Amino acid sequence: MGMGDEITEAEFRKLYETVFPILFRVAFRIAVNEEAAEDLCQEAFFKLYEKKMVFPSVDDAKYWLIRVVKNASLNYAKRKDRERKIYQKVFREEQKINESGEDILVKQEARTEVKQALLKLPENLRTVLILKEYAELNYKEIGKMLGITEGNVKVRVFRARERLSAILAKEGVKNVSQ
Repeated sequence: MGMGDEITEAEFRKLYETVFPILFRVAFRIAVNEEAAEDLCQEAFFKLYEKKMVFPSVDDAKYWLIRVVKNASLNYAKRKDRERKIYQKVFREEQKINESGEDILVKQEARTEVKQALLKLPENLRTVLILKEYAELNYKEIGKMLGITEGNVKVRVFRARERLSAILAKEGVKNVSQ
């Protein structure tokens, strides 16, 4: 990706192959829906390609794509949450009917509770944790992407983990492995 050059077909393909799995992990953790996550990632690449965007480096393109996918996924999750609340209000979902298969659900429920607890974090803390844990970016990459120092990223990740543990402890979830 030379400076000022339009992205070539080969560069685009290479970018797609290397960045898509990272984007998918980010989108899936936020949107909690495989099909939606895939769509959100495809849309980000389409946007990059359609706008014939130019980046100084592959890393810059990667960070741009992650940012686009993160924002689109947050919007998707907010929309879904609103829809779910409306649905619950209308149908007064009965949650206590099926308690016989509880054992099978425990692990899945714990995972769900972690995801829900994650949504309760302030966005700045949630974002660094998702990028660290699920996108598997390092502190330096996260800092560069968010425009904050590496030290600030470490502090936010630490605070996010503490806050997440507190939320889970309060809700009675102990030692959840994701």
